Amino acid sequence: MVEADVRGFVCPVPLMRTKKALESGPAKIVVLASDGTAKTNVTYLLQDEGYTVVVTDDGDDYRIEGTK
Repeated sequence: MVEADVRGFVCPVPLMRTKKALESGPAKIVVLASDGTAKTNVTYLLQDEGYTVVVTDDGDDYRIEGTK
């Protein structure tokens, strides 16, 4: 499992860091984000890469889990 903590950043930084984390081809990735736009963009990226995505609202943050 790979984890990318992009809380406090707005796009395109979360998207770029998620792409970097995907380079190793993980079966599972968790992205922690605090920005709604980042949540949407990261979700679409993971789906485009073939991941099944589950988004959990953790108060002010989002936990985006992608599984292949």
